[in-house]
Amino acid sequence: MFKDTYDVIVVGAGHAGSEAAAAAANIGSNTLLVTMNLQNIAQMSCNPAMGGIAKGQILREIDALGGYSGLVSDTSAIQFKMLNKSKGPAMWSPRVQSDRMLFSQHWRERLEQTENLDFYQEMVSGLIIENNIVKGVKTSLGLEIKAKTVILTNGTFLNGLIHIGDKNFGGGRAGERASFGITKELEDIGFEAGRMKTGTPPRVDGRSLDFSKMIEQPGDEEPWKFSYSNETKPLEKQRSCWMSYTSTEVHNILKEGFDRSPMFNGSIKSTGPRYCPSIEDKIHRFADKDRHQMFVEPEGWNTVEYYVNGFSTSLPEDIQFKALKQCAGFENVKFFRPGYAIEYDYFPPTQLRHTLETKLVDGLYFAGQINGTTGYEEAASQGLIAGINAALKVQEKEEFTLSRSEAYIGVLIDDLITKGTEEPYRMFTSRAEYRTLLRQDNADFRLTAKGFDIGLASSERMKLMEEKQRKSDAFVKFFKEQSVTTDEINPILEGKNSAHVDQQGKLFKIFARPNITMQDMMKLESVENFVTEHELNNEVLEQVEVQVKYAGYIEKEKLNADKLNRLENVRIPEHFDYSLLKSMSFEAREKLTKIKPRTVSQASRVSGVNPSDVSVLLVHMGR
Repeated sequence: MFKDTYDVIVVGAGHAGSEAAAAAANIGSNTLLVTMNLQNIAQMSCNPAMGGIAKGQILREIDALGGYSGLVSDTSAIQFKMLNKSKGPAMWSPRVQSDRMLFSQHWRERLEQTENLDFYQEMVSGLIIENNIVKGVKTSLGLEIKAKTVILTNGTFLNGLIHIGDKNFGGGRAGERASFGITKELEDIGFEAGRMKTGTPPRVDGRSLDFSKMIEQPGDEEPWKFSYSNETKPLEKQRSCWMSYTSTEVHNILKEGFDRSPMFNGSIKSTGPRYCPSIEDKIHRFADKDRHQMFVEPEGWNTVEYYVNGFSTSLPEDIQFKALKQCAGFENVKFFRPGYAIEYDYFPPTQLRHTLETKLVDGLYFAGQINGTTGYEEAASQGLIAGINAALKVQEKEEFTLSRSEAYIGVLIDDLITKGTEEPYRMFTSRAEYRTLLRQDNADFRLTAKGFDIGLASSERMKLMEEKQRKSDAFVKFFKEQSVTTDEINPILEGKNSAHVDQQGKLFKIFARPNITMQDMMKLESVENFVTEHELNNEVLEQVEVQVKYAGYIEKEKLNADKLNRLENVRIPEHFDYSLLKSMSFEAREKLTKIKPRTVSQASRVSGVNPSDVSVLLVHMGR
């Protein structure tokens, strides 16, 4: 029925589990994916969308490394938008509205076509652990399946409890049972666990909505895509989303149910996501606001089901319905299902290494919401890293980690294991100190070679990246070396209300002006000829424009990153005794003993460790 011993067992087939299983199998490890329902692989439990602010950067990084989320997002997309285009390129963030059913279907198809990957549908109720080394899993039917490594990606299923008003019942998400047994077992061997909360809005029947009373939100006129590969293409047609608003009247109706709300009557004691609050939380926290936006998003190409983004709630269903009917366009609304909140177990991520292997149990990895994160993209990136490292560990190869200056994924994991989190962690561009380096347009330059070296990114991916790099470098060099006469450039500058030049100069200097675009440069015959001759596509043109315009910022961040990396290279022995450092503050010694940072740079980011503590550590290690 099963192999004698699997290299990797992945528990849970959400976004983290799917990426983990794909990565481990594609690197060459015999992998088993165990889930409670094979019909719900990579289910979009909440918003039917991928990407967004900082999340789009993560998705492109997953794709650059050889993961599947970008490919599946492209093939199941119904709308594409590049967010923050009015800001600098470090802030540009791709996002797709997805067909929920296609997304799950395409993920399953890709996994079923992946060699070295087996599937099994059942609940994992426990782990086999001997001498603090994981040996496999136990199922609810009493089966024991042996493995060299195990990755837990349980999402919201660990002791999941769903709340709708004053009603609550066990469940991992709507219509699916919770998972029991694992939390207690891990606590018994010394793991610390906690509870978190998330929520979801009602799903409604689009046939009952009046879209003429809403504001249309179409996709980009020239949509891009997530994957760097040639395997997918941009959308040729798109579906619109819509925007409506709550009102004072809506808020007053919602307040009628506050005494029956688990948020306010004490039923829910755990912490919810700060940056994705429920509608009742918004009304309570932002009492001065008389309305809030709601984005009405289609769930797919061929369904009338809509997701009411911005109306997440756990209020009683009658209050939800009564309030939503007062929103513009919702006067005759019909529910598919009400919104709800869910509480679940998580394990504070300071108990993990950078590889996402636990410190307490050798060969056991955690990825996704079990680590206190929220969001499909955050989960998928953790699954990818855990899957890679579990496979490399079995193959006795060097671990794979990403630094804060290499990827948003590196920032995410370093934040989690160094600082921990007491509320659902969500990625933002502001969390990355080197976001000018970590743009969505250059994730392939940063990471594809790394993915190729570990056997995840294909040789085709590598060749495509190298060709793009070669063409980009050549075009940047062209701008640095090519001169332009005043007669050629001044008419273009005049048309953009930009200062004339009074002598011949290099194109690079002209192009670096904030108001001069690639379209302006293309009016020059020499530039147009270069683009045509070298067959440069939009990806290369965008990449070059960013490199020219932000050359100074990019160079400055590279220098700062190099300084950081010098401390990243100063490794701290795993069993270093901080109690010996009497000159270091007691808090720093206590925190560092708990976190066990891998490098001096990581130690400097631990909460409660100040620069003088780092100096003491450096002096001691120098001795």
